[in-house]
Amino acid sequence: MPAAAQPRRNRLFRTLAVAGTGAAVLALPLIGATSASAATTATTAATVTTAGYTNNLDGWIRESLAIMAQKGIPGTYNGIYRNVMRESSGNPNAVNLWDSNAAAGTPSKGLLQVIDPTFLAYHVAGTSFNPYDPVANITAACNYAAARYGSIDNVFGAY
Repeated sequence: MPAAAQPRRNRLFRTLAVAGTGAAVLALPLIGATSASAATTATTAATVTTAGYTNNLDGWIRESLAIMAQKGIPGTYNGIYRNVMRESSGNPNAVNLWDSNAAAGTPSKGLLQVIDPTFLAYHVAGTSFNPYDPVANITAACNYAAARYGSIDNVFGAY
């Protein structure tokens, strides 16, 4: 075997050895980079909301901030993010089944753990009426926080 072919053979062997350990994902870029690029592009296109924001916590916060700006609701990305992480760890389907609200039959729901009566009272026109909808939940919670505390940025604990 020519000396020039030796490094390629060793690289292929290492790639296959990695795949054999259960880490096959690492081998994908070395063997089929073109296919991986196409898959990444398709996945990215599918994870964008109808409003053009990424369908993840970053996108939900940014979409909420755009709606809040139109409606005159104060708040910042950092204030929303800090409260989301404390309340739900970023899980839009989070439900609190143990606090006094839950004991009274109205558990806190969603990213910012809003109870149904508060969500409905502070719902922002143009957003979903589903309290588990991330944008609707963030926007309603920020509207409530603005009325009660001046801004979501002023909330540093359960509210």
